[in-house]
Amino acid sequence: MKKILLASLIGLSLTAGAAALKTDPAKTSVTATFKQMNVPVDAKFTKHKVAIDYDAAKPETSKATVEVETASLDLGDADYNKEVAKKEWFNAAQFPKATFISSAIKPAGAGKLTVTGKLTIKGKATDVTFPVTVKTEGGKQVFDGAVPIKRLAYGIGEGEWKDTSIVGDDVTIKFHVVSQ
Repeated sequence: MKKILLASLIGLSLTAGAAALKTDPAKTSVTATFKQMNVPVDAKFTKHKVAIDYDAAKPETSKATVEVETASLDLGDADYNKEVAKKEWFNAAQFPKATFISSAIKPAGAGKLTVTGKLTIKGKATDVTFPVTVKTEGGKQVFDGAVPIKRLAYGIGEGEWKDTSIVGDDVTIKFHVVSQ
């Protein structure tokens, strides 16, 4: 009897709030934009998981989690890709994933949300807040946003790579999430 009651309560709590959206991995992207020798570089993370529980009528009940495999950053060259996985950069052997977990999602009007949460890269966690645009295209929810960070705050680029004249400190993590 207790198991049936517990299962019923769990079912009610899942249906009462935001609904889990299944994301389309082929149309969803996470990229990092930075400057190397003052030239903008866009690099794509090829392996990521995005989970969004979203209720358009009550966005404040929504939640989002993003998990990115740090060794999946594709700079367009196999040698560069191996380099950024090393200890001085992402240290993918020790910190294989970077994560974002939302703590608050608030409506900001006109199809926009303000998202706050914890971003953890290389074991260093910081609170971040950023805008997200939400729209419906072809019956699918589409979320677009960008999170500006300082790479050195997360220890990305240690030793000689702390010099920001070669690789800038400013990085923008962009995401485009499409539901199925």
